[in-house]
Amino acid sequence: MEIFEIRADYDRDSIVVYQAYGRAIGEPAVAAGRFVPPFSRDRMTWIKPSFLWLMGRSGWAGKPGQEMVLAVRITREGWEKALREAVLTSPDRRVYADSAVWRERMKSAPVRVQWDPERTLRGAHLDARSIQVGLSRHIIDEYADNWTVGITDLTPAVRKIRDLLRQGREDKARALLPPEKVYPLPEELVLSLGMRA
Repeated sequence: MEIFEIRADYDRDSIVVYQAYGRAIGEPAVAAGRFVPPFSRDRMTWIKPSFLWLMGRSGWAGKPGQEMVLAVRITREGWEKALREAVLTSPDRRVYADSAVWRERMKSAPVRVQWDPERTLRGAHLDARSIQVGLSRHIIDEYADNWTVGITDLTPAVRKIRDLLRQGREDKARALLPPEKVYPLPEELVLSLGMRA
């Protein structure tokens, strides 16, 4: 059975989400502690609380345009607002009465949610599902200006973990992973995000 849960590095007030960018966007963001040009507010940006999912996606910061891995700390208030305004990227019958209802919701949704297979340290897919949250241009100003409380460059740590894995030192690599635990959600969000089988 597939497991739908949000695992994240969070505290009482904030949660860490991860993004990978090229240096032209990543370096100014880290220097400013927030997203500044050339970061685009006119296109959807995807945020992910799963570190290993992003490592699989970015090739451990090895893919073009994804050379910098950023840990973006945002308010839990903002995170949960995004989830409340989200529509799933597919018409899950457990959530939407029919495809027409889903299509109508998608037209005006400022946020999209997609569930993808979680990854192991070596990149293999797990039965657990990991959430990806897409912020459209209609809400991205709130993310960049109001929710973001800090941006950290994790690229050196990512490279160290990657190198340890290449050396076959998996235990040492695992010890450097960011802490992640199950993020608690109110029941209405569990249902609206399709997390209940």
